[in-house]
Amino acid sequence: MKKAIIGKKIGMTQIFDEAGKVVPVTVVEAGPCVVVQKKTLENDGYEAIQVAYGTVKEKLVNKPKRGHFAKAGVAFMKHLKEFRLEDISAYEVGAEIKAEVFQAGDKVDVSGLSKGKGFQGTIKRWNASRGPMTHGSKFHRSVGSQGGSSDPARTFKNRKMPGHMGHVNTTVLNLEVVKVIPEKNLILIKGGVPGPNKNVVVIRNSVKA
Repeated sequence: MKKAIIGKKIGMTQIFDEAGKVVPVTVVEAGPCVVVQKKTLENDGYEAIQVAYGTVKEKLVNKPKRGHFAKAGVAFMKHLKEFRLEDISAYEVGAEIKAEVFQAGDKVDVSGLSKGKGFQGTIKRWNASRGPMTHGSKFHRSVGSQGGSSDPARTFKNRKMPGHMGHVNTTVLNLEVVKVIPEKNLILIKGGVPGPNKNVVVIRNSVKA
């Protein structure tokens, strides 16, 4: 059965498994999320649930969202996300999705915004090779030739060039849930997940499990 939840990355730590080995884990505060809307084949052409997560000040919620939350009869929340699940009949508007939907040993995919690194050159952004650093060389960290002067006389599309690095939606596949602490809404996931601390992430069943 497909499962999904929205959470917030708390940070990384390490725990000991049953064999006494150290396991690096990322702590995610997962949920509680509230179902705000159910989308059906009759009304929308597909089946999905819309889920809300995170507290927000009332003055930061615009009028359309106020009406949306009022119709569902739930409190204002900051983040809205839609999940297409195999069976949405088990979910009703106003129902809560908590961290306990996942269990230790589950394989998950975690999506979120990666860390923004600003404007970077080709060496850092694309792992390009540098020029010789010897005296007299005038080519050190430049991007290099972009195209011939007469043929093709232009720069091809998709050439790896300097630019904005990071701050894009990234998914890390096939991670393992090491431990779930339901009373604190915490999920401990082996390894790293995208983004800095306090970054909002989405945890789903792994597509490769």
